[in-house]
Amino acid sequence: MTEASAQAAGGDAGAARPWLASYPAGVPAEIGPLRFQSLGELMADAFRRHAGRKAFSCMGKTITYAELERDSAAVAGWLRARGLAQGSRVAIMMPNVLQYPVVMAGVLAAGCTVVNVNPLYTPRELEHQLRDSGAEAVFILENFCATLQAVREKTALKHVVVATMGDMLGLQGLLVNLVVRHAKKLVPAWSLPGHVPFTRMLKDGRGGGGAPAPVGPDDVAFLQYTGGTTGVAKGAMLTHRNLVSNIEQLRLWLDDAYVERPKPADLTFLCALPLYHIFALTVNAMMGIQQGALNLLIPNPRDIPGFVKEFGRQPIHFFPGINTLFNALLNNEDFRKLDFSPLVLVMGGGMAVQKGTAERWKALTKVTITEGYGLSETSPVATANRVRNADFTGTIGLPIPSTDIAIRDEEGKDLPLGEVGEICIRGPQVMAGYWQRPDETARALTEDGFFRSGDMGFMNAEGFVKIVDRKKDMILVSGFNVYPNELEEVVALHPGVLEVAAIGVPDEHSGEAPKLFVVRRDPALTEAELMDYCRKNFTGYKRPRHIEFRDSLPKSPVGKILRRELRG
Repeated sequence: MTEASAQAAGGDAGAARPWLASYPAGVPAEIGPLRFQSLGELMADAFRRHAGRKAFSCMGKTITYAELERDSAAVAGWLRARGLAQGSRVAIMMPNVLQYPVVMAGVLAAGCTVVNVNPLYTPRELEHQLRDSGAEAVFILENFCATLQAVREKTALKHVVVATMGDMLGLQGLLVNLVVRHAKKLVPAWSLPGHVPFTRMLKDGRGGGGAPAPVGPDDVAFLQYTGGTTGVAKGAMLTHRNLVSNIEQLRLWLDDAYVERPKPADLTFLCALPLYHIFALTVNAMMGIQQGALNLLIPNPRDIPGFVKEFGRQPIHFFPGINTLFNALLNNEDFRKLDFSPLVLVMGGGMAVQKGTAERWKALTKVTITEGYGLSETSPVATANRVRNADFTGTIGLPIPSTDIAIRDEEGKDLPLGEVGEICIRGPQVMAGYWQRPDETARALTEDGFFRSGDMGFMNAEGFVKIVDRKKDMILVSGFNVYPNELEEVVALHPGVLEVAAIGVPDEHSGEAPKLFVVRRDPALTEAELMDYCRKNFTGYKRPRHIEFRDSLPKSPVGKILRRELRG
């Protein structure tokens, strides 16, 4: 390590990496050589070691690791037979259903790159992501096919595979599909000529797997779309090395939970966060596979009563969540009656865990919420609090093994401990850059290998990092990033809008909520009309909750709208 990197925390060489003194006993500073060169190798090893174990469960149906290996090999075989070359982008547009891990593992086994798509995207959002990534194939749940139908002809898609909710649920699946389509009317009418049903794809792909794709550690495993620091949605290129490293970093860190309490023989993870989001993707799916755990998939965590029933059906050992979800559960009477004695680890991320929520959770469950921090660009975990005998700290914790955190000023100089600056992250989990955005990559990655997070914070003498503000104007809604630039750009296209500004305001349910300030071009424009426009153009978490009409907006001398004055 160079002297410059030794001072990554700020301060002199004697204070180099002060967080190491706060590490739990037995947790190393570095992760060491990686056992696997790719996620495909890691998963193949897990499939062999855990063949008979339960891997994923959803809506009462469970698949084993052997079944996951068999079905994902069929996906890989089908993709190869259609000529998708190594590195071809394949989109997955599904909620937490059994088909997701099968497709994800198959795409990676084929040597292709996964493009995760939020299934609730509007046509505008979906078109941008498919066009930008150049995805050649998409695996989509039928509930969202109407959205794809609206934009398919504007994309490079060659293959469309359509799944139903009941495809992997056996005979029960027939009833599930009837309910979803006809009773709940969750499948709008759609037409995608030439599409392939998921079940036929599996049948056609069987036996066509061939040899595993020769994937290297620097090949791109995922294009994980994010607004980055500017709000223009772009794909963070996460390599196989990035993900394999972060899984190993987490393994070393989280194994400390089992020092005093034996690791359960049948480890069960609860997966309520969406797998298309980087937090659940790595911490639930990938970590779960590596550990040989069962992941209990929750397709709709907003259905709190249904979620609580699932929670109570079997012992849960590891539960990653976000503040809003913890809060909703704590306010549910049936949840408070559950047996929490099997619970070993609860990990909070995506947004800040509030102290009141953490205290209520600990009082009820006797387990501390271990808060961590990361971003799509860091695969995602960069820091975490200690998991054993730990109290809630209100910080984002310590840099995990093989990770350096620098606190830097506007000129990129390291600041002393205790001073506020931009949190910068270096480690093997940091992305390779933004897909086809060399300018954005250059802005985000420093010459000495640090990723500039855009979050402002400080490190204390023990090495714990505290976020105090955000450099960017990003709004954080239930763990999802919402960028004012995107809201303003789209709302400004409405013919009745002259000027618009977007900010985040406090919200007791989601942490923050978007608010628009609008100067009308058309005096007859109403709040209801503009809300309806936003519903058609933004997925749920991006939609403004508040609209305030004004005669003018505050501006700088050069005419830039001053969001900070609107925030008061």
